Amino acid sequence: MSEEKKKKKKRSKANGEGTIWTEQRNSKPYYRGAYVIGYDDKGKPIRKLFSSSSKQVVIDKMAEYRTQKNAGLISSDDKITLQQWFHIWLFEFRINDLKDTSFERYEGIYRNYIKNSTLGKKKLTDIRTADIQAYYNSLIEQGRTSNVVKTLNKHLRTCLNDAIKQGYITRNYCSLVTIPKTESEECDKEKEITFFTPEEQQIFLSSLEKHRNKALFILALGSGLRLGELMALKWEDIDLDNNMINITRAISQISKVGKDGSRTWSILEHPPKTKSSIRTIPIPTKVKDALKTHRAQQNKEKLKHGELYQDNNLVFCTELGNYIDTRNLTRSYARALVKAGIPHKKFHSMRHTYATRLFESDVPIKTVQALMGHSDIATTMNIYTHVIPEKMTDEVQKLNALFS
Repeated sequence: MSEEKKKKKKRSKANGEGTIWTEQRNSKPYYRGAYVIGYDDKGKPIRKLFSSSSKQVVIDKMAEYRTQKNAGLISSDDKITLQQWFHIWLFEFRINDLKDTSFERYEGIYRNYIKNSTLGKKKLTDIRTADIQAYYNSLIEQGRTSNVVKTLNKHLRTCLNDAIKQGYITRNYCSLVTIPKTESEECDKEKEITFFTPEEQQIFLSSLEKHRNKALFILALGSGLRLGELMALKWEDIDLDNNMINITRAISQISKVGKDGSRTWSILEHPPKTKSSIRTIPIPTKVKDALKTHRAQQNKEKLKHGELYQDNNLVFCTELGNYIDTRNLTRSYARALVKAGIPHKKFHSMRHTYATRLFESDVPIKTVQALMGHSDIATTMNIYTHVIPEKMTDEVQKLNALFS
């Protein structure tokens, strides 16, 4: 097409609705009209276009489209993609009513599973059950668990429900899909429960001499506190005279994401996970001794840094008194495992280890539940089932006396 054909000659409003402009094609006027019906993830307008050699035809088409749209007979747009709508929905509709932690989860879903995905690139109006199902199946084939896909489907269903309210689509197909399962799905929960054997625990503790986080790791193994609970501990929460710890708060390290994808990290202090998580628990004497040694070292750091030290009364903090970056802490923990020659285990495994040692010592399940701060005893039982086989073997061996 020549430059003359492409040239736009005039713009005008069609009775105040949308925009109409004139182009030249073969030295004759050609009319185009457009409505702005949304914005993409870069803030650029998305337009519904109309065209004809007759200006009145364009006006009539736009009027008909507007009438049908207002009556809810057609979607607001037939070009906007899922990833464009998800971005608009998240950063325009939900950014102010979601908690920071919830927004972070939704943004992670968008970034990891919607943006630039095969499903995300499809037009909203073209998406059907088969498209969603095929995408979920491909995620399972790539090694994602059914729980991941369930979470994705839950958030996507919420997003598309709002797309219906906004008139972009008329039906949500998320409720019609089947969440695939892997062959080892029944074993997933078992794989999640990992803990130190007594031998591994001793080796790990012995390898921590002069480690900056020695007291933190000892307390984790000797109290079962969650990572967020450990990071939120203040000295006022610890009664070293009576070997008791009060858990009244936790922290989360969250990232705030801007519309342009920029990310900033912040610390959010909040109540523990559940009401049952607010608890007072005893600690072993050796754990108390480790905390005393740790506090003495912390006091030396206060004197060393003087006014530079930010005294937040935190039990575990950086050398300048600030909150520890949990990402750095988990990396430090992983390196400590490597140094000790112990197979990798999640940080949360120290919490499971604490519960396991209690079960091995025949502590009643209800007591373990209270110490762990579990609101549901089923969570406690899930850990206990990993101890049962060994306990059964030990108990059955006691029958040997009957056969002597």
